Amino acid sequence: MRAFFSSGHAVDVILAVLALEAVALIAFLRARPVTTVLAAAAPGICLLLALRDSLTGAGWEWIAFWLMLSFPAHLMDLWLRPP
Repeated sequence: MRAFFSSGHAVDVILAVLALEAVALIAFLRARPVTTVLAAAAPGICLLLALRDSLTGAGWEWIAFWLMLSFPAHLMDLWLRPP
């Protein structure tokens, strides 16, 4: 189990589930635009990629990049949400 987490595969599984969820939401909630669903998923994807880089021992630059990218993604999600 330790190798499963330290290799980053646990995050890969979570990202796959998140992708399936996005596809299901796009398929079943046709009333919402695709951009709204993708904008809602983007901050979480960025944070998961930062976690994956942290678990696999990537450089701090990559971790900081994903964390920094999650903020504008979160702002875009808030801007696209209906009032």
